[in-house]
Amino acid sequence: GLVLGGLGAWGKIHGGPITRDLLAMYTTVVRAVPELILILILYFGVTDLVNQILVAFGHERIQISGVLAGIAVLGVVQGAYATEVLRGAIQSVPVGQIEAARAMGIPPGLLARRVTLPLMLANALPGLANLWLIATKDTALLAVVGFAELTQQTRQAAGATKAYFTFFMAAGLLYLLLSILSTWGFARLERRARRGLPEVRG
Repeated sequence: GLVLGGLGAWGKIHGGPITRDLLAMYTTVVRAVPELILILILYFGVTDLVNQILVAFGHERIQISGVLAGIAVLGVVQGAYATEVLRGAIQSVPVGQIEAARAMGIPPGLLARRVTLPLMLANALPGLANLWLIATKDTALLAVVGFAELTQQTRQAAGATKAYFTFFMAAGLLYLLLSILSTWGFARLERRARRGLPEVRG
């Protein structure tokens, strides 16, 4: 998702009109359709379409892995959101600093690595942290395609033992612990990224 977001942000800023229109359609559609629907479309709809094409050409039917389908959908969804987060972060970099670097003759690759990336990272990290937390919870949706993730395992264990409160509380605490650790890690990254930058108050 982060790779897709980086490519999408670059395309929205530096791409031609067609590229920008296609990326706008991608981010709009993906952010509008629920992840569960996208998982079902890819896992069942795309699998059926591919199999119809394969059978028409005399090949055997295939079965897409539920895990791969879930990962692909979550990656595409995260890519759409990350595109907008990274685009906004890149556009928040002061134009004067970019122009000053160009005036000094810094090549584009070095300018991106030493000027644009460090300055935009501090602004992108809060949004990317939110996307990461959303992604960790969205993995529960993969249960619909048979992936044995935490929520499905919890439901099965609770159903077998009838200890619903115990197992679902344990699952909730595991998600909470993951969120706390992730928030702590991103806070450290953000402090590191903001070293040397003016302190934001408000």
